[in-house]
Amino acid sequence: MSETPLASLPKPAPTEGHPLLEVRKLRKFFPTRAHTFGLRRQWVRAVDEVSFALERGKTLALVGESGCGKSTVGRSILRLVEPTGGEILLDGAHIEALSERRLRPLRRRMQVVFQDPFSSLNPRLTVYEILAEPIRNFGLAQGREAERARIARLLEAVRLPRDALSRRPHEFSGGQRQRIGIARALAPDPELLVCDEAVAALDVSVKAQILNLLADLQESLGLAVLFISHDLAVVEHLAHRIAVMYLGRIVEEAPNEALFAAPHHPYTRALLSAVPVPDPFAPRRRIVLKGDVPSPLHPPPGCHFHTRCPYAVARCREEVPKLRSVGPGHVSACHFDIPLAS
Repeated sequence: MSETPLASLPKPAPTEGHPLLEVRKLRKFFPTRAHTFGLRRQWVRAVDEVSFALERGKTLALVGESGCGKSTVGRSILRLVEPTGGEILLDGAHIEALSERRLRPLRRRMQVVFQDPFSSLNPRLTVYEILAEPIRNFGLAQGREAERARIARLLEAVRLPRDALSRRPHEFSGGQRQRIGIARALAPDPELLVCDEAVAALDVSVKAQILNLLADLQESLGLAVLFISHDLAVVEHLAHRIAVMYLGRIVEEAPNEALFAAPHHPYTRALLSAVPVPDPFAPRRRIVLKGDVPSPLHPPPGCHFHTRCPYAVARCREEVPKLRSVGPGHVSACHFDIPLAS
């Protein structure tokens, strides 16, 4: 792994005593359109009591099917959407209720890489102008020469040629555009990087390159990364911890190795059974879930997964399972201990 120019970018100073990011009972409900016949407005429970912590220099992957609320979690943390309730702590300080004026200096510390690298970049700006914008917004370079030097380091860090600076986004491939998006996110020296399906729109070979780049950048810069994805195969070699979401709730969280070696929740096992393996003759049992994901407008009572779970009993339909310890650093929201071989 290259030590330069990544090493030339500044690293955040470590802080003792608490994680860089802590989320406590985060909720985000979206109102539906008011009914014309006098019925009460209903609420889509996109995120419902989500809690986790992210250490500096580590990657937490937030995984689940489309519509489970994982992207809403990321956007709520960044205050791109306003949370309905709960607490968001950045370096021990509450940010969930800060005004935009007080939040603005903190935005430098937390940046995002979006899924679509084309729509997230201004097509009218050159790469130089795209990268210069956050640097100027936060006053991070004194003079044009310092600005140029900083932008040159960013371009080298994401492994793009120097002649890219005068070109516009439409002149690049999808993987190159995502590298520009990553460089823009790194421009203000963030401590937290939220990657919202950052490789979902890319080809397999390009996807691997971007994942390797993110891993190198994290190690060199000490970044904390919240990596949002629907694909467990993508996060297997990137994440230190994995949290699995289903219908707005975290149903399991564990260290990477523990989750893949001994998944506890039935939903996690179903997701893992669908991950492709290199050996087509390897013994495995595909778990096919019946039915569709319930609507977050009318989530089922008790365990949200009980409508599709092959092990559900009456208790699952009535009682909400709490996250409980099932191993070192491993928690699961299931009432039962179901043998792996079952």
